[in-house]
Amino acid sequence: MVKIRLRRMGAKKAPFYRIVVADSRAPRDGAFVEEIGYYNPLTNPAELKVDSERASYWIKCGAQPTDTVRGLLKKSGVLK
Repeated sequence: MVKIRLRRMGAKKAPFYRIVVADSRAPRDGAFVEEIGYYNPLTNPAELKVDSERASYWIKCGAQPTDTVRGLLKKSGVLK
């Protein structure tokens, strides 16, 4: 199954996340199919950028967003 999930980047105690499309069996920071955005929770307000076209395409193809990513996609307006 293909999932849309967060990939942790950044230094220790300074997380930065990329929103990626990956096989559900791959490790959290392992191989992925495509990067569709990023999320930086440390800025005020939190910085979020999502390629809405690609996110919509992957959701139509059957990719399942995780709970956290689903919330981020709703904030960015990709999901209603």
